[in-house]
This record gives sequence, C-alpha cells and structure tokens, in this order.
Amino acid sequence: MTHIHYVESDRRHDSSFIIDVPIGYHWLLVITKTPARFWVNGKLKEYPAHSAVLYRPHQKVYYSACTNQFVNDWIRFETNEPYITESPLALGVPFSLNDPDYIDKLFKLLVIEHNYEQLYKASSISSLLRILFNKLLESHFHDNITSKHYKLLRLRNAIQSNPGEQWTVEKMAKQVMISPGYLQNLYKKTFGVSCMEEVINSRIKLAKEYLSHSSQSIAEIAEQCGYQNVEHFCRQFKKVTQKTPRQYQKLEY
Repeated sequence: MTHIHYVESDRRHDSSFIIDVPIGYHWLLVITKTPARFWVNGKLKEYPAHSAVLYRPHQKVYYSACTNQFVNDWIRFETNEPYITESPLALGVPFSLNDPDYIDKLFKLLVIEHNYEQLYKASSISSLLRILFNKLLESHFHDNITSKHYKLLRLRNAIQSNPGEQWTVEKMAKQVMISPGYLQNLYKKTFGVSCMEEVINSRIKLAKEYLSHSSQSIAEIAEQCGYQNVEHFCRQFKKVTQKTPRQYQKLEY
C-alpha cells in the first residue's frame, strides 16, 4: 500500500531555490525539467534537465537550482510495496529519463487523482505508480540518453500519432534540426528502423485498423493513411503483410 503526502507537477522556483534536509523525508521522487545541482556521494554535482532521483526515508536530501529557474515534478509518499522498496534504482543518484513527456503525463494524472476524491482513487493511484516506476526502470537501464534522443522521440511520437501526414526525410530532419543523412543514420541506430520505415509501418498499422473495422473503400483508407496513389498503397501493404488490402479485409470479416 502507498500513501501520497504530496505530489506536484511543473512546480517553478527562482534561482535561489534549495532543498536541504539532512535527515530526509519519507520516500521522495524528484523529476527535473531544468538543470539542477544534487548532493551525491559527498559532492555537489550538476545534472541536466530530465533527470530523476529517488530518495529512501531518512536519506539526506539536497538539491538546488543552477540556472535562473528550477522546474520539477515531485512526489513524497510512504509505501511498503516491494516494487518500490526493493527497486534496483540507485537511491539518491540522479539518472536521465528515457521518455520525459510520458513521465510528465503520469505526474499530471497523479496530481488529479490525489487532489480529488474519486470512487476508484486508491486503485487508480496504485496503477499509475506502478507504471511510473516501470518507466523509471526503463530509463535507469537505458544508455546514451542525449538531447538528440529527446528530439528523435518526439519525432517518433509525431509519426505514430499522425501517420497520414505527408512525411519526407527532409521534413523530419527539419523538425529535429539535423541533416537528412544524419537523421537516417541516427534514427536507425536509436530505434532499429529507418525513419521512413517508421512512417510505412505506422501507416500500414492504421490501414489494418480501418480495413478491419470501417466500411470505407480501399481508396478512402489509402488517402487517410497518407497515400496519394491507391496502387502505391496496395503495393506497400502487400509488401509488409504479404496480402492485398482486399485479401486482408476478407480475412478480418
């Protein structure tokens, strides 16, 4: 069971902000959105934005702003849940987040659930915390997280959310602010598929959904999935699925 004492999202402070509690709090999780200084292993060290740090009860807590503003999400809580108390996360040592936008959404939901007395409040908070700590573990064991990684991640989310957009390598490279050639190499190295393969896979995934659950024509589906030519859509669909759109549609029905 977990009891939240306080949780905040997007808390803003000026350049003089310092938290210094030698004997610690309860459990405390801090997520930075700006660079910050942390006391780690007897030294004051600066860490980049999008860092997370988990403190156990009665552990020394010290962190401060190191720019003209400090912005963070944070949660102070008590728990006896093994996925937290026995977590392999390093305690008191910041690490970079793999997907800070996802973490931010979870915190915003936790704030809502904590502040309002809903029928399934305890169950919802429990579920959100489990997801949050799963995402923290993914980040903790993820290497080479850089500012370019965050830009690529946002691009990938944009592609998967809007596969019907007219994506080109040049357009994607402009969004990430790197050259088209570098984008193609970096994207493949980061996600295991090229940026255009990501577009195609996302389009075919959406097309499968429309073919299975809508009464639209194949031409209409092709257009909604970003294809200006229905023949090109059919060729690409068959290349990926080994079936024509019509064959796939008949199987699903």
